[in-house]
Amino acid sequence: MHRYTLHRLRAEIAPVSVADFTRFLFDWQHVSATAALTGIDGLRAVMAQLDGVELPARAWEQTVLPARVGGYAPAMLDMLCLTGEIGWARLSTGPTQIVGATPIALFLRDHIDEWLTLRGTAPAGSKGTRPASDALPGGSPADRREGSPGPAGQSDMATSIVAHLHARGACFTHELAAACGIEAPALRSALQDLVAEGCISSDGFAGLRAILAPVSTRDHTRRHGTRPADHSGRWFCLRSPDERTADAAHATEMLAWALLRRYGVVFRRLLAREANGVAWRDLARVYRRLEARGDIRGGRFVSGMAGEQFALPDGVERLREIRRTPADDTLLTISAADPLNLVGIITEGERVRASTGGRLVYHRGVAVCALEGDMLRTLSPVDDSIAADVAAAAAGRRVPVLSGWVGRI
Repeated sequence: MHRYTLHRLRAEIAPVSVADFTRFLFDWQHVSATAALTGIDGLRAVMAQLDGVELPARAWEQTVLPARVGGYAPAMLDMLCLTGEIGWARLSTGPTQIVGATPIALFLRDHIDEWLTLRGTAPAGSKGTRPASDALPGGSPADRREGSPGPAGQSDMATSIVAHLHARGACFTHELAAACGIEAPALRSALQDLVAEGCISSDGFAGLRAILAPVSTRDHTRRHGTRPADHSGRWFCLRSPDERTADAAHATEMLAWALLRRYGVVFRRLLAREANGVAWRDLARVYRRLEARGDIRGGRFVSGMAGEQFALPDGVERLREIRRTPADDTLLTISAADPLNLVGIITEGERVRASTGGRLVYHRGVAVCALEGDMLRTLSPVDDSIAADVAAAAAGRRVPVLSGWVGRI
């Protein structure tokens, strides 16, 4: 009888098109104008959806958070970080040559052990992994002594910083400079390297913001003899989590729920947008158990997607609303680094590189063009009547377009 009930519930689902699913995601993740959130509570809700997402460091505050939270201000994220609700760190592995392009994840601090446990499950082909770590500062002296100075290849300055943090625990920037005898420019460079390697983090997002600041900003501050307020809090090393509180099975279940909150509807192809290496078969096992308990729904929700699909009950209702609501002609633009850049993942064709400077324009849930540098690439046929508006939406201003290149006026 239970199996019969599941089959009946699945049969009630009518799948939507990929375009309607894209419209659903814009509403679900509060990117569309009518679904945007406001204030610190709005940012808190957005962070719950983007829990564990890894993006280029500069993309978070340049494009992703302002697109979802009306009137976004950096102080809002600082408050969530310094009160212990949100943490940040690099969770993936591999080299990064440009500081602003370093992949950085924002996550709920309650889930830090699970995310760092999943960091040890990097996809095949990644360039090595380090032990997963606990982003909670401090810890017992024994825990701090157990940490190694850091990966081979670190500079002497970076090694001394890591050794000092392991020996003394979390420290403020000026304490590190004094204890290690490092000048401010060299200290900033060493912190950049350690953040890019996923070795350290800080209490506040301002710590990352400070090491991303352009040289011109720092020079202006130095010339005028001023020192910006440091809201970064303490820097600390990431250490291995206690396996008794973050085993692989528990981390996989946490990831399964995180993906449901992020997309509303989950299927195998969406894993291509995620940085962790958990196999779909492991997630599907969790989802089948949750469906059997009645916590989520299974069925065919999005047409053209092979394999099993699972959704939150609220997501099923919102999908039905989207299917009943006709699409309007409003053009919607997102950054190519946005988590909703699913071009080439749930659609045909090549993927669009997730860069902070790139932009995607959607019309009725269909990606019509991508701006990569000064090159405007057409992804779908565009009606001549809106072609100029599409180019302006991609470039952020009225521009002439000659053979796919955006000009300047």
